[in-house]
Amino acid sequence: LAHTDWQHLNGLIGSADGNKFRLFAQGLTLDYLVLLANQHLQRLDGGRYRIARKDRSLDLEVVDSWQADASRSANTLSGGESFLVSLALALGLSDLVSQRTSIDSFFLDEGFGTLDSDSLDIALEAIDRLNASGKLIGVISHVEAIKERLPVQIRVVKHRGVGNSKVFLPDATSL
Repeated sequence: LAHTDWQHLNGLIGSADGNKFRLFAQGLTLDYLVLLANQHLQRLDGGRYRIARKDRSLDLEVVDSWQADASRSANTLSGGESFLVSLALALGLSDLVSQRTSIDSFFLDEGFGTLDSDSLDIALEAIDRLNASGKLIGVISHVEAIKERLPVQIRVVKHRGVGNSKVFLPDATSL
């Protein structure tokens, strides 16, 4: 490499504390995570949203194809939209960390209680699509509408005070 090439490279990633290189490497990893998450988001929402890095920083924004590709802060998303984007990021992160191993099961712990009925429908439809694609999705929730929509349930019910519970399995009695 010529001296000017080394100077250019130093300008991009060189710093005494290593911070420029660290940010550069994190940016590459984040770009790959966004690519993987967008593949999942495409399947979950039919292509309405796309996750993007904001101004080459480590911040993310959402591009809305229904609004002429307007970029939106994640803070402006509804509960259902936020759920889909978060789920896509979680699935993308799973893909990223499981390059040599397939992770085919997930647990979603709560997060449904703040969703309105339309957003809850969107979230449950996304879970149904994931299930149909071969993913096993466990949902931990107290939301009654979710209990009605999920065909297989393991129920945990308080029994006789603090620290005691009964577990009810599908087509079985309690344990």
